[in-house]
Parts: sequence; structure tokens; C-alpha cells
Amino acid sequence: MLKKIFRRISKLGSEENFLHFTENVEVIVSKVLSLAMIVVIIVSVCDLLIFLGKELFNDDNTLLKDTLFIIFGLFLNVLIALEILENITAYLRKHVIQVELVIVTSLIAVSRKIIILDLEKKTASDLIGLAAAIFALSISYLIVRYTNKRHDS
Repeated sequence: MLKKIFRRISKLGSEENFLHFTENVEVIVSKVLSLAMIVVIIVSVCDLLIFLGKELFNDDNTLLKDTLFIIFGLFLNVLIALEILENITAYLRKHVIQVELVIVTSLIAVSRKIIILDLEKKTASDLIGLAAAIFALSISYLIVRYTNKRHDS
């Protein structure tokens, strides 16, 4: 068995064989990441449903006051995980990282951070940093979107 492995490694000497090998590794890693992300999504949805069920059957009438932001955060966690899965599957289909999807995923993640933000615990520099991140991501999205429309036309 070791001889077979060494023979395969020695055949990787040519650039074409090596590139084919790296493409196969990329596909395998992408598939493993897809499966792992599916597990993360299922666990996240279960966590959301359990938390929501506990809060709905809780005797306190504080669902909207205290836990609404936690519920929004859990929902957005699922959306972010779905976007990451979409990024991975898009890569598997086209073997190209789609920058627009990555930027949208980042915007959702920063938006989640803002929605669950506890203003009492954050400083002005934290808010400025989040604002700068949103601004930069929004400009990036507009540039990528504009560029993609020009290439599609």
C-alpha cells in the first residue's frame, strides 16, 4: 500500500498531474465542508426551535422585551450558515469563489452583529468600526454588482 502511495506521489511530478491532484483535493474538501455546514444548519435550526419553544411556554410575558434580539440573532445565524453553504456549493458548481456571495454573507453577519448589539456595553469606537465595515462592504457590493452587470451585458 505504501508503494502505491509513493508511486502516485512520484507521478505528481508533472504540472498537469499535480494540478489535477489539487483540484481533486479541493473538491473533496469542499464536499466535506458542505456536509459539515449542513450539520451546523440542522443544529442551529434545532437550537432555535428549542429556544423558541422554551420561551413560548415560559410563564413570563417578556418574550418581546428580553429575548427578541436573541431570537433574531439565532435566525440570522441560520441565514448566515445557509449563505456559507451556498458559497460552498457555488464553488463546487463553478470552481470559482463568487465574490458577490461572500460580500452578501459578510453584510448579513455584520447586520446580525448590529441587531443583537447591546449599546450599553459598546463604545463609540465599536460603533464607528461597525459603520465603517458596513460602508466598506456596501461599496464593495455595489462595485462587484456593477462589474458583473457590465460583463453580463
